[in-house]
Amino acid sequence: MNKVLTLKGKFEQRKNPSQPGAPKLPAHSIVNSKNIQLLINDLIEMQQYWAKRTLLPKMLISAYYVKIAAKSNRICGFFENKSIKPNNQIVGIKFGEGPKHIITYFVSPEVVAASINNAKEAMRILNEQFSGQVTDEIFNDKHTFSPIDFDKYSIPKTTFQKYIVDSYYVEKFDVETANVPEQQSAIVTLYDTGESVVSLLKRMGIKVYNERLLDNGTVLLDKDSVALLMQRAPYLVSMATKDISTLAPSSFIALKSQEKAKIPAPTTEPTIGVIDTLFDENVYFKEWVDYSQLIDPNIVLEPEDYLHGTEVSSIIVDGPSLNPTLDDGCGRFKVKHFGVATHRKFSSFSVIKAIQEAVTSNPEIHVWNLSLGSKAEVNDNFISAEGAILDKIQYEHNVLFVIAGTNKDETDVAKHIGAPADSINSVVVNSVGGDKRPTKYSREGIVLSFFTKPDASYYGGDQNTPMRTVNSNGEAYVAGTSFSAPWIARKLAYMIDILGLSREIAKALLIDSAIGWNRESSHHMLALKGNGVVPVRIEDILRSDDDEIKFAIEGRSEMWDTYTYNLPVPIVANKQPFNAKATLCYFPKCSRNQGVDYTNTELDLYFGRINNKGKISSINENIQVDDEPHFLKEEEARKLFRKWDNVKHISEILKTAPRPRKVYNNPMWAISLKTKERLNNNDGEHTKFGIVITLKEMNGVNRLQDFIQQASLKGWLVNSIDVQNRIDIYNQAEENINLQ
Repeated sequence: MNKVLTLKGKFEQRKNPSQPGAPKLPAHSIVNSKNIQLLINDLIEMQQYWAKRTLLPKMLISAYYVKIAAKSNRICGFFENKSIKPNNQIVGIKFGEGPKHIITYFVSPEVVAASINNAKEAMRILNEQFSGQVTDEIFNDKHTFSPIDFDKYSIPKTTFQKYIVDSYYVEKFDVETANVPEQQSAIVTLYDTGESVVSLLKRMGIKVYNERLLDNGTVLLDKDSVALLMQRAPYLVSMATKDISTLAPSSFIALKSQEKAKIPAPTTEPTIGVIDTLFDENVYFKEWVDYSQLIDPNIVLEPEDYLHGTEVSSIIVDGPSLNPTLDDGCGRFKVKHFGVATHRKFSSFSVIKAIQEAVTSNPEIHVWNLSLGSKAEVNDNFISAEGAILDKIQYEHNVLFVIAGTNKDETDVAKHIGAPADSINSVVVNSVGGDKRPTKYSREGIVLSFFTKPDASYYGGDQNTPMRTVNSNGEAYVAGTSFSAPWIARKLAYMIDILGLSREIAKALLIDSAIGWNRESSHHMLALKGNGVVPVRIEDILRSDDDEIKFAIEGRSEMWDTYTYNLPVPIVANKQPFNAKATLCYFPKCSRNQGVDYTNTELDLYFGRINNKGKISSINENIQVDDEPHFLKEEEARKLFRKWDNVKHISEILKTAPRPRKVYNNPMWAISLKTKERLNNNDGEHTKFGIVITLKEMNGVNRLQDFIQQASLKGWLVNSIDVQNRIDIYNQAEENINLQ
């Protein structure tokens, strides 16, 4: 087995050299006067609708697109004025049937009136100069507009072009209203109107106290306030979820009295944070757990409230002793356990507040386990309030959440995962049995019709091989995703806290190990198992086969292109006999109010040889920023190249009779990350990323030392992840030194 390497060196940065061109129509498209007239009619109806509603100074208008629209295909003529672009007036995005984008804008009456006038003028030009209809071939030809005297019209050529293109991509304008849980309290998010939620609701007769605010746009309302809001201003609600959640079920297979177990006192072991139900301080490993109870003291507690949380912590502290077949080689961990819920229904709002308090007050904890989850399914059009807060915490702090994928009753039909397992930045874990097949209680992703959740799977116990844990009553034989997640938390804490790896690299190594060389191709299995099953032993994550060169590399995105063209790949007989794969992880800022377009930043990965044109021949044939013209739909970019996903895996297919790669004039390989922004807020600046790359020698030869030598000659600082050496360094760093 070869050790995984780490490469440290410099990534170069450059700005985007290209400039936006004139608006163009897609291939085989036609726009006629009727298209524009229908949109004008819609906007006139919007004026009439909002004239009767004076609560807001502006209008909430939704544009229904003909498809999933790339950022470049969003409207750029309608709703534009000199001071603000249409994209900066977006307050909500979701999918309609198709799927197709429905994007909500908050625009002033003056802007709407100007849009109507401009659209009328665009229609006039279309009628007079193009007989009321234009095709993409005519419209996209720059010579088409030379004979037209735009001085006799009230809009310039560019504005005309924008309105024509907008009229192709937008079917209609309308007003959206949200579905809100009835007759119960709810966590409600209002559209961003520039006015504080407290002030806005107060003008409707709804009083809100600051402790009920989750963020600037989200508030906890009781059932009477929800009813009043829906009566007076239903158009204000962007999204809503019920506050009282029912815990997803876990299977308790058997119980028996606890044997007298022994465990040494904790020393320098790292700490994992646990957010769960309560912890019983009478168990044998109590010295390893620092316990805080954060639930309302007025709640009457029951013995069952201590079971689940105690069981989860027992795996983190002493899982390998309780389950020798799952001994991961990671040792024991200390736990800081926060009891935030009972075994019955709980307030999602209260749990969110407790998590925020726990993380901010314990910055030394890098890995947090959250095995609580809702019985209800996540929404198709927005991330849960719980998931969004976890994503925000991970963007702002150097922490990583490991979340159980939630369970269903075995009698249930297929069921989507529950909050907060829709958190994009977190590692979400589902369960498999000993045969590596999904368990009967596993629930399904995908999230927002696109993101791969769960991220991976692990052993969580089943009827044949239950998980052995400890709770208040003794030994408990259980099953559930709640008991898969702690094992993954242990592995990540080992890599981050003991080995000193960044969370980006640790997450990439974990997911890369689950995928291997044969990623699950079945959509159904991907939705149940995620990227695959993580190996049991930690060394199987930190080592590779003898014929593989695996290395981790990290950096920061500072500009549009973050790149290195300086990766040496060994040459044999003037060929490079390697298959390659790469896994990228980063933690982007996310915007819940953007709905289905949730991640603000995209890191577009290119990795491969440098061809004789000086371009990267990426191993996944990524063509998104190619100089050559390509008609690549947004749906295809997301499916083929995981556009907007914060976890990307690209891989060549292993063949039975592989052919070594041609060596180009420049024998180096390259990495390039193109940074793209959705909101023009530069949210991607300083984004840290981690990439794990594997080169597999086609003839089974070990060429690790060749690679190390060549990488060192090219200026890379090469180190191997030597587990024992790093454990020694960790232990020395944690020793207490007495100065006398």
